[in-house]
Amino acid sequence: MAEKRWIEDDLDALVEALPPRIREPIHQRADEHELLEVVLDLGRPPEARFFSGDAVLGVEEVSEEDIQYVTAHVGEFGGDNRAGIERTLHRISAMRNRKGKIVGLTCRVGRAVFGTIRIIEDLVLSGRNVLLLGRPGVGKTTMLREVARVLAEQGHRRVIVVDTSNEIAGDGDIPHRGIGRARRMQVPTPALQHTVMIEAVENHMPEAIVIDEMGTELEAAAARTIAERGVQLIATAHGNTLDNLILNPTLADLVGGIQTVTLGDEEAKRRRTQKTILERKAPPTFDIVVEIQSWERVAVHEDVAQVVDAWLRGYPLAPEVRWLDDSGSLRRERQVSAARSGPSVQRPLVQPTARPAAPAPAPVSTAPVVEERKEAETPAEAAPGQATRVFLYGVGREKVSQAAYESGISLEVVNELRHADALLTTKTHYRRGSGIVQSAEAQGKPVYVLRKNSVPQIRLFFRNLAGASGEPAGVAQDSSFDGALEEAQEAAERVLQGEPSVDLTPQRAYVRRLQHMVAERYKLSSVSTGRDPHRHVTIYRR
Repeated sequence: MAEKRWIEDDLDALVEALPPRIREPIHQRADEHELLEVVLDLGRPPEARFFSGDAVLGVEEVSEEDIQYVTAHVGEFGGDNRAGIERTLHRISAMRNRKGKIVGLTCRVGRAVFGTIRIIEDLVLSGRNVLLLGRPGVGKTTMLREVARVLAEQGHRRVIVVDTSNEIAGDGDIPHRGIGRARRMQVPTPALQHTVMIEAVENHMPEAIVIDEMGTELEAAAARTIAERGVQLIATAHGNTLDNLILNPTLADLVGGIQTVTLGDEEAKRRRTQKTILERKAPPTFDIVVEIQSWERVAVHEDVAQVVDAWLRGYPLAPEVRWLDDSGSLRRERQVSAARSGPSVQRPLVQPTARPAAPAPAPVSTAPVVEERKEAETPAEAAPGQATRVFLYGVGREKVSQAAYESGISLEVVNELRHADALLTTKTHYRRGSGIVQSAEAQGKPVYVLRKNSVPQIRLFFRNLAGASGEPAGVAQDSSFDGALEEAQEAAERVLQGEPSVDLTPQRAYVRRLQHMVAERYKLSSVSTGRDPHRHVTIYRR
């Protein structure tokens, strides 16, 4: 039978580590046990953050003596500037000046919430590898701690917790009872987490390993090694949804990774796809991905390999959404998200300027690049009064916000590519041909390329986005998909009418591939010649 949920917060231990004048206002509050954290910044009044909001704990500014009082009553700070209080889950994080002196403290309350994994308990006890995702503060670490306890006590498994910042099992050499009978291996510094993961398997014969905040390629590789040895993995990773993980080049290997594959003519025709497609690179390390939406609501992708394959082919994702109703009963439903449609040619988000009959070559590096293929269900232009949704890759969000404000543009920066109307990136990131750019092109998203990540360049992008008349100074508009395809069709007809060959306007690699396909459709030959940014397609008779 599932356990009833109850909370253990050891709040007195944290409050007693604060100076008396800061401690008293907290004790006087009726909602003392809803405290989230206390913030002490040198030269500012102390603040407390509760579920109900923030509160100032007196008008007297925080002094060096206050900072020293707290540091003397907590454990030692590690290389990640975190300390704790022995045998509790509280976390004290330090801010330092350039000389290394502590000038600020964030004292966060750590709580062990027993009975939190009822919603996914069957998945945890199934023996399969489970990855937990969710925004910061949604409860990933709290749920992971309970996973370790339930696996060890109810599942009777040999469980080892790889505890990087002592956040799962608390500070000190004796782990908090929130992890039950599970054993804990401490990590001396976050950079060594992957080595401790391997050491846990090689030295201690676990049946399950619990890991918090996987975020590097080395940790992803270590996780794959552990999974291949038959040890169950339960972990959290940076990212809110499965989409974020697939598009993250560092952690995509956790769900199989993505690679670009070029198909033969017959295979592409059989699949009814482009010749260049995205495919999963390897079996996923984790069998199940759980997106934590709130304390009592999650979305579960149970067959990650199948889900990723469907996502790459543009099919809708259909996670199982689980939640607890008012009576505490577990409810489930299948929730279908919007499909990622295949490529289609539509008019661009930004109308391109008129092209002369024989346009001069326009290097990609000097202009925002407009791709005119978009998702079928995405409007080519934002509806009146509706903000354009842009996904940023290598472009600063603050600079975009500043430029949008100065330009009077209504813009929404989104965190998931599938929800965006366009991708905005820089020349450097575009030339690397990252998985995000390739995925955007495969989805038919317009891709805009800036010379560099600067406010003036972003303003020029907004000028195009707003449909400014004429061509902005210093910016050459690259030809659109429609224009490039029409040019290839006209060239093919000219060759069929007797011209020996026709040179097309220089284009990016992706556009050139489409022009080669046009030549193939007319049963003509084509070849790309020259070096970027002047590389172009020539169409001629076979």
